[in-house]
Amino acid sequence: MPTYEYKCKKCGLSFERLQSITEEPLVVCPECDGQVYRLISGGIGFIVGGGKNQNRGYSCSLEQTGQTCCGREQRCGTPHCEEQ
Repeated sequence: MPTYEYKCKKCGLSFERLQSITEEPLVVCPECDGQVYRLISGGIGFIVGGGKNQNRGYSCSLEQTGQTCCGREQRCGTPHCEEQ
């Protein structure tokens, strides 16, 4: 469940609330009953799945793709050609 950050237009209070993604945003300040708006934040920035470093556990990309990163059809013996 994500944490959303809010700010009050009346008193300037900034606060966070743990809410479901499907839950409606808050509209009332818990301190002064003024109108609040949800701030856009950068988030935590995590990556799910592979990526450029996906083959780190292998001695060559041959095991993953059937071809090395440099185009050879035989094992080249290095994790990534650009590291040579």
